[in-house]
Amino acid sequence: MKAELPKPEHFSYEIHRKQIGRQVILPVILAGVVMVAMIVLISIATFRDGGDVGRWAAISTIWLVIPVIIVGLIGLAVLIGLIYVLAKLLGILPTYTGIAQDYVYLAHSYVIKAADMAAQPIIGLNGIIGTVKAFFGRK
Repeated sequence: MKAELPKPEHFSYEIHRKQIGRQVILPVILAGVVMVAMIVLISIATFRDGGDVGRWAAISTIWLVIPVIIVGLIGLAVLIGLIYVLAKLLGILPTYTGIAQDYVYLAHSYVIKAADMAAQPIIGLNGIIGTVKAFFGRK
């Protein structure tokens, strides 16, 4: 005895089931029918009364190479675009990175001055304590 899970009966599920048939199953079946029809037509044209097998082999090779060429051209276009963008950035960036470097150097000098000012009282106090100890002969 198997327990059956209830199937959802809400509106969105019914729409989903209709869309599966229309947007998934139908295109797959149509693509399969078109492929089978093309195979049959190409076979008839190739092997019928002195069909030119070499020509059809060349045509098949072309159809196999076209997607590889398209992907290669897309990769080439992306590479050319990256080279162009980097060339433009290299023309612009040195100016702005030089300005940023100047600001960082300026901030560096301010940080050093602030650190010295913060440490100065402690260094001065230690100097005074050392002088007093030396005066009274304590080590």
